[in-house]
Amino acid sequence: MKNKILLILTLFFCITIYSQNTYVFFGSFNRDKSSEGIFVYQLDTIKGKLSKVTTVKNILNPSYLTLSPDGKYVFACTESKTKNAGSVSSFEFNPENKTLNFINSQKSGGENPVYLTAYKNGKWLINGNYTEGSTSVYPISENGRIQPMIQNFQFTEGSIDPGRQERSHIHSTVFSPDFQYIFMPDLGADKIRCYQFNDQKNEPLESCKIPFTKTTLGSGPRHFTFHPNGKFAYCIEELTGTVNAYQYFDGTLKSIQRINTHPEKYKEDFESSDIHISPDGKFLYASNRGFEDNIAIFSIQNDGALKTIGYQSTLGKHTRVFAIDESGKFLITTNARSGNVTVFKRDFKTGLLKKVGKKVKIKSVSCVQIKNYN
Repeated sequence: MKNKILLILTLFFCITIYSQNTYVFFGSFNRDKSSEGIFVYQLDTIKGKLSKVTTVKNILNPSYLTLSPDGKYVFACTESKTKNAGSVSSFEFNPENKTLNFINSQKSGGENPVYLTAYKNGKWLINGNYTEGSTSVYPISENGRIQPMIQNFQFTEGSIDPGRQERSHIHSTVFSPDFQYIFMPDLGADKIRCYQFNDQKNEPLESCKIPFTKTTLGSGPRHFTFHPNGKFAYCIEELTGTVNAYQYFDGTLKSIQRINTHPEKYKEDFESSDIHISPDGKFLYASNRGFEDNIAIFSIQNDGALKTIGYQSTLGKHTRVFAIDESGKFLITTNARSGNVTVFKRDFKTGLLKKVGKKVKIKSVSCVQIKNYN
């Protein structure tokens, strides 16, 4: 009996500690350095409630965030959507003191940075610049300081949509599961570009044998994710409202399916945005902005193909980046135009979402990242 009580108390203690040490980071288009740009909240992983911890001012349009693998540093795309500007910035997060402090910034190497990713050892940072269609590589020192860029790749070619594809637009930079390759969906050129990554070299990015995978003309590939098993990859295509599923092996992609993120009745004006897979690899989620503002939910079959399960309203306008916590229990959306955040609890069996917690207002919120610090 004593052992059972001890086990229950230990389990309760672990659950309580976990619920108190999960933090959520939000980026935004603040448009003004004097207003708050980055917001840190604590997530109650029992009730799904968000509580504000701290905020950061004196930075402009920190529209996209990523964390170092250990969560000690927060990297941000700054000066996004600012004409003739663009930068990447570093901050140190201390969960004990609940502080987020600015470290430094570097030029992004192109106008309008929109995506950042960190290497597994935290010593490299790669960003994608949308407007000028380029990618930059930065070393990161042990204190989280971003060093000047050591590589910058500029792309120019466009595709068939004169309004959106007049030139290259890199929209994300995503490492392969083994961190030997990096993939860069190019919305402007209808290509998923590929580079090898060798962290032992001073200039780690090298050309792949197959430098890019073509996507459907006019599709506008945007964000990209890998299945936890490393055998499949998925790209959300903004302009056609579709997800392209791929078989993946050693730097190569082979399309196996292309499926709508919208019901068949919708035929145009798509603004699909972000894409993520549940940690158990059973469900894929894709966000749609515009006239729908929802999350499309798919089950993932054994062969990597997707099956539509349903749609969940995000209860806001212009849904951009969303995130799933490490346990797979919660999905959090950012709604930029309505300036609100919605927390959903995931059903592990069905993949469906249910709103929990109270409404959180953050003006022009654009990005969310979640990290547990146990």
